[in-house]
Amino acid sequence: MTARVYHTDMRRTGWFTCSDSLVDRLHENVVWSMRGNFVDLPTDCPQRDERLGWTGDIQVFAPTASYLYDCAGLLDSWLTDVGLEQLPDGTVPWYVPVIPGEPMWTPIHPGAGWGDVATLTPWTLFQRFGDLGLLRRHYPMAKAWVDLVERLAGPTRLWDTGVQLGDWLDPAAPPDDPAAGRTDRHLVATAYFAHSARHLALAAAELANGADAARYTALADEVADAFRRRYVLTTGRMTSDSATAYALALAFGLLTPRQRQPAGDRLAQLVAEDDARIATGFVGTPLICDALTDTGHLDVAYRLLTQTACPSWLYPVTQGATTIWERWDSLRPDGTLNPGGMTSFNHYALGAVADWLHRVVGGITATAPGYRTIAFRPRPGGGITWARTRHESPYGTVSLFWELTATGLTARVTVPEGCTATAELPGCAPIALGPGEHVLDTAELATEAA
Repeated sequence: MTARVYHTDMRRTGWFTCSDSLVDRLHENVVWSMRGNFVDLPTDCPQRDERLGWTGDIQVFAPTASYLYDCAGLLDSWLTDVGLEQLPDGTVPWYVPVIPGEPMWTPIHPGAGWGDVATLTPWTLFQRFGDLGLLRRHYPMAKAWVDLVERLAGPTRLWDTGVQLGDWLDPAAPPDDPAAGRTDRHLVATAYFAHSARHLALAAAELANGADAARYTALADEVADAFRRRYVLTTGRMTSDSATAYALALAFGLLTPRQRQPAGDRLAQLVAEDDARIATGFVGTPLICDALTDTGHLDVAYRLLTQTACPSWLYPVTQGATTIWERWDSLRPDGTLNPGGMTSFNHYALGAVADWLHRVVGGITATAPGYRTIAFRPRPGGGITWARTRHESPYGTVSLFWELTATGLTARVTVPEGCTATAELPGCAPIALGPGEHVLDTAELATEAA
């Protein structure tokens, strides 16, 4: 029998492959989970009696999704539904469309990470596709959400009330209580408050709304300051000494310049102490590799990526997985199913690491909306000797193939017409590139520089 996957007719726009067959399979699993869950709306899982458009899942996965497929139409339409389902006070439902009657989610409460789909996902789509109209259409929804959280936090600027899922499905959480992870749920909520306010300010600036840009920039600064005072100790440690706490603080830019490196070092230490087993849930997982990379711990990020023991990204691959699991141990090493009441073998959220694969391993980053300007910056590691990445941007094909050689690294890049790029290869000064195909060799560049 031939297996078939039904999904919305979206054009494939992104590819990634590399020398590590397990990482390759992980990426394929991400693609398959996205395909099976994008059927008119972004669902959490396609195979059990749920299949709901959970807002938190797509909020963390949107950067990956919008690289792999031209999903702008589907997500623009769904975000319109989110705006229609938004309550008059600004509350964003946990899932859209809302299906009344589920006791746990009725009445609807505002929750960090999930409600922030209103601000963060329109911004992600604007960055990927350069559609200012999309950003404008969803701006009122984003503004209503941030204004609500501002009221809930009050003058302290700390969102420390209400129903919060925190770092959902932290592997340390009990099977029957997936929200009871290692990270203070209110730390997560306040971090997201700052992050959404910052992105609302960025959207306002793009839309030439100077008053809103100034107001929400000031609000984001106030929340970040409150976050530091409440959750960062004088020792430099955080009140929640967890991987997700440090990843949030670093990736969301909530620390002072003096605090960043000690936080990155502590994060790397925590990963090492856990033997590079994953210790993050829905919130921390998309951020941890970037937080490590940006603080000089690329080697530790690669250790996380290539770990095969449970819990890890590659553990399911070694167990024959063909999609991304909902839980890190949906199938446990002893062959038993996770005893929690919800266990799915097709959830894309934890596959959000693919965005890091595209940008850091593959080396392609958009530095202006729609890939009008591009950075080619591959950062090899983890024993990976080559990687090939391609994206069909609104301007045309963007591609990078890099390979380690006896003398360094060679790279073949493609820049679309109408675009410019910068190549930043290991050990070399940045090089400006125009449209066309270019072949670069670090040994030759070093000779020329000398």
